[in-house]
Amino acid sequence: MFLYVVGVLPLFLIYRWLMELKKVPNKGDRYVYITGCDSGFGNCLARHLDKLGYCVVAGCFTERGEDELKKAASDRLTTLHLDVTDSVSVTKAVDAIKNLVGNKGLWAVVNNAGISLPSAPTDWLTIEDYRGMLAVNLDGVINITLSVLPLIKKAKGRVVNVASVFGRISAFGGPYCITKFGVEAFNDGLRINMAPFGVKVCCIEPGFFQTNVTNTEMLKENLRKLWERLPQDVKDDYGHDYYDRMIVRMKSTFSQFTDADLMKVVGCMEHAISAVYPRKRYSPGIDAKLIWLPLSYMPSFFTDWWFSLTFEKLRIQLER
Repeated sequence: MFLYVVGVLPLFLIYRWLMELKKVPNKGDRYVYITGCDSGFGNCLARHLDKLGYCVVAGCFTERGEDELKKAASDRLTTLHLDVTDSVSVTKAVDAIKNLVGNKGLWAVVNNAGISLPSAPTDWLTIEDYRGMLAVNLDGVINITLSVLPLIKKAKGRVVNVASVFGRISAFGGPYCITKFGVEAFNDGLRINMAPFGVKVCCIEPGFFQTNVTNTEMLKENLRKLWERLPQDVKDDYGHDYYDRMIVRMKSTFSQFTDADLMKVVGCMEHAISAVYPRKRYSPGIDAKLIWLPLSYMPSFFTDWWFSLTFEKLRIQLER
């Protein structure tokens, strides 16, 4: 039986690889709506799809983001001001998209917009800290998707949700992992619901990449502000040098795991949009494939032990 499985598995992988090579035709007639195009993955994807010939509708939070993207792209690309937490802004964007796509419908929406701050141990935060990130990372994904879902169904198109490998395993406190677990659940439910309508729903689960989400200076400033507002008794619980040790640990972790090649993620996004048979999940990044995903399948006692061991080793190194 084991030899049978070993023999069949390579054939299955070759078959899947061949099927995934098939691309949809008529790219120039297909509109793709992307959120969070000011920087990072969204900006790279918008420029990449524009070069491939797609009609890109790029949602940007700032005027500067819109202006810079227009300069770097062709006339096919359309930019929109978009705040995913503001229903009025979302509705205006949908009205503009309807005028662009007409009766063809919208081929794909890529829910890329997201933030990573504030991020800190759970007891450093307030409920308002959670609400702010939930509004962008989870409510924003749901709001954008529901606003264009009728257009997606008309085109029998794609919904691509950018979650994170930390939507599969929670490695630190705060709202970030919570929002990404929520995106994963929304994605799975939507995929099942939309299958009868010919709509394909894909999830992107990146590991650590060099974007604003992993910007160490921004994270350092965020932690400093949160540390300074803590009551003295909470600081005493953690120790007077905890903030300094946390910054060193963060920089050490990011220097080891952060990948500068954003095209690894953009390539997965593009495949989810353009392949006739896209995957249901993509996990770009060596750290995602070799560390975080395998850990997510382990029993809780093992992952707790692994994180405790990792942090203890780092603590010892810092004290030398």
